Amino acid sequence: MALIVQKYGGTSVGSAERIQAVAKRVVETVKAGNDLVVVVSAMGKTTDGLVKLAHELSSQPSRRELDMLLSTGEQVTIALLSIAIQELGQPAISLTGAQVGIETEAEHTRARILEISPDRVQRHLKEGKVVVVAGFQGVSATGDRDITTLGRGGSDTSAVALAAALKASACEIYTDVPGILTTDPRIVPEAKLLTEITSDEMLELASLGAKVLHPRAVEIAKNYGVPLVVRSSWTDEPGTWVRSPATRSRSLTNLEVSSSVDAVEFAIDQAKIAILQVPDRAGIAGQLFGALAKERVDVDLIVQSIHEGNTNDIAFTVDKHAASRAQAVAEAISPVLHDNFAPTHDSILVANDIAKVSIVGAGTIGRPGVAAQMFKTLAEAGINIQMISTSEIKVSCTIPAADCDRAIAALCKQFEVSILTNDHAQPVNAPSVRGVALDLDRARLAILQVPDRPGMAAEIFGILATHNISMDAIIQSQRTRVINGVATRDIACTIAQGDAADAKRFLDAATTRLGCGEVVVDESISKVSIVGAGMVSNPGVAAQMFTALADAGINIQMISTSEIKISCVVARDRGTEALKTIHRAFGLG
Repeated sequence: MALIVQKYGGTSVGSAERIQAVAKRVVETVKAGNDLVVVVSAMGKTTDGLVKLAHELSSQPSRRELDMLLSTGEQVTIALLSIAIQELGQPAISLTGAQVGIETEAEHTRARILEISPDRVQRHLKEGKVVVVAGFQGVSATGDRDITTLGRGGSDTSAVALAAALKASACEIYTDVPGILTTDPRIVPEAKLLTEITSDEMLELASLGAKVLHPRAVEIAKNYGVPLVVRSSWTDEPGTWVRSPATRSRSLTNLEVSSSVDAVEFAIDQAKIAILQVPDRAGIAGQLFGALAKERVDVDLIVQSIHEGNTNDIAFTVDKHAASRAQAVAEAISPVLHDNFAPTHDSILVANDIAKVSIVGAGTIGRPGVAAQMFKTLAEAGINIQMISTSEIKVSCTIPAADCDRAIAALCKQFEVSILTNDHAQPVNAPSVRGVALDLDRARLAILQVPDRPGMAAEIFGILATHNISMDAIIQSQRTRVINGVATRDIACTIAQGDAADAKRFLDAATTRLGCGEVVVDESISKVSIVGAGMVSNPGVAAQMFTALADAGINIQMISTSEIKISCVVARDRGTEALKTIHRAFGLG
């Protein structure tokens, strides 16, 4: 007999008829020989309506009272669904998050789960009952044990956390789409249904704006090895499985707030090549990486910084053994890239003795302060960062090879983790590109003329972390400018648009102390990304993406990559076109 956790979203339980349909599916699952826990959201747009009511009474309603109010939506659903299940002859009982034993931080409207005590759920299951649980909510573990809510995607998070605590055979997420598709079907109707996807790929897509699953739910599935499937509430189609690797035994204490760093990873024998002052126009990146792909040069990290005037810098890393070939390609194509410009003799920079160190873990970049702590740890060890690359599961820095051992030791000590090496990573048997995502809710934050010394990135991102502001793509320019005798670089990142004004205000207050120049915000951007575990062993994927954008006349403003993701910042009004172009270029329809 299998234990299954099912989750139904607001659309799936949006009316009495739909609740009855869910009840029939629940009873069928039990008759197939399964124990069943069902997690539900509030009906339809109930939560939105409650928020609107609160704001009609107050421009800034108390977050505690909002939690008290919003939690009622799920309580209505659990009672109605339990009644519908009982009407079909199947015993059922409804429980709130507190009754289930979901204990959280005392952070109203955005609490994280600390622990789940599933004793009561297990008792009711032994009695042959279906347990119907209110998603999105819990109770604070300390103080007055107030009702708390988990924020956006909270019902997904509740369901996967319960599945982890109960050691369920699977967690089934039922929604209004047939599963996970190659991109948003509202923008690209020919988007294809995926039969499976890795948890790492899903984390990247979820963090990039794919709203089928919330990143927090995928984090828990990855960390605890929960088999996860996304299916349609309206059909019996198999949906999409999210596959997680086998994991070591992990404590359920501090379930969502334990360290998000699982390991320190490193790669030695790396080389970095930077081409400076290339024209800021469509096609440059496609030409460069197309030439590299023709020579079978496998590129690792790629960074294109913010433009300065009408030029950009592009830097990339390769295995040291391929450095001479990569340099030859760069030198050969440089006159073409610098068309109508006069590059200086040092327009191509080559560094042969560098290493890459990374912190690895689900949700690493999504938790404010983790990246800042990495930068601070390296700074305290006297190690200067040359390049930064971020993803939802990894933050990587390139550093001088001579500093690699000290960096590893310092990071392992700081995060209390062990070492992994990806020096001899094996080819991955997965598609080069699994999906394409578009995020229109981004702004670019640029801090100009940052002194080029250890600790500056830590200072800047530490300020943002203090104010609970998360960033994703972080890019440090390759060229330096000497201001009053001090070498400086520009640092840019992308953040949520809603955080942009606050981030600028907090950094403006610190620029004099830090010795930095102006802080600039640009909200007229979008970010389009491709994700695929197989791209690590398939040279030319980046070139194909950049060439597709160039052929459509779409200029790339910034580039940031990881092993399984390539992201490009483009003009906001070209974002949808960029998504369609890339989806078509990789034959995903």
